[in-house]
Amino acid sequence: MSNDQQTDSVSALPGQASGFTPQPVPATRLNARASSTYTAKLAETQALLAQAAVQFKRDGQFTITQASSLGAEDVVITHIINSLGLGIPVFVLETGALHDETLSLLERTVQSSQAPVTVYQPSSEAVIQFVAREGNEAMYKSIELRKACCGIRKMEPLARALAGKAAWITGLRREQSNARADVPLTDTSEQASTGRLKLNPLANWTWGDVWHYIASNAVDYNPLHDRFYPSIGCAPCTRAISLGEDFRAGRWWWEDEAAKECGLHVKKPTGAAA
Repeated sequence: MSNDQQTDSVSALPGQASGFTPQPVPATRLNARASSTYTAKLAETQALLAQAAVQFKRDGQFTITQASSLGAEDVVITHIINSLGLGIPVFVLETGALHDETLSLLERTVQSSQAPVTVYQPSSEAVIQFVAREGNEAMYKSIELRKACCGIRKMEPLARALAGKAAWITGLRREQSNARADVPLTDTSEQASTGRLKLNPLANWTWGDVWHYIASNAVDYNPLHDRFYPSIGCAPCTRAISLGEDFRAGRWWWEDEAAKECGLHVKKPTGAAA
């Protein structure tokens, strides 16, 4: 497939025909290339998660949880949690605007995961009021409205999911974007404001490492990855990417803002109020 073909396949806005539909190619075939240090990184990740399962368990209850968007990184982490029998609970934010493919994977994950999977949804009343006031395509009108939508559909449910937790686990990797280039394995930047640690067990992994693990362990994954979606969020705010584009170029692609984030992983400036 040529660069021109891939560009044509992702240039249209939602609801517009692009004139070209790429044939799905297994992402495992395209991307599974383990780095020379993959074995060491896998061991590092397993050790971090195993330690967390002990450190953040009190009186038989976990005070840690995995935040899963059901993307490639997150299904790897959930698989490792299950393969090691750690029991660390997982949560998913079902925003009410996810792709059908993501919803199908969510259903399969809930059914197959040994570790408990909890689904959090936004307030239906808040969503109805926002859409009635701003319209179904408010996210395209301004960054402020897009972030307001993220606040209702993601941030408020996230607050409920993390309430009372001492730590949470994410799939952040340094390679994902310039904004994430300094992601540490253990992030203490939120501790002062929230009292929580953030663990990023795949911080050192490459995209090839992620897909090598998925391929080697036959991990169930979102078929949108086969259609050039490396980062998958809500359907109106996610598109496929072209060769050479940033991993997160398909998220809120109509915005000029350099750091494409919804707020889940945005660090507050030093001294900022919580």
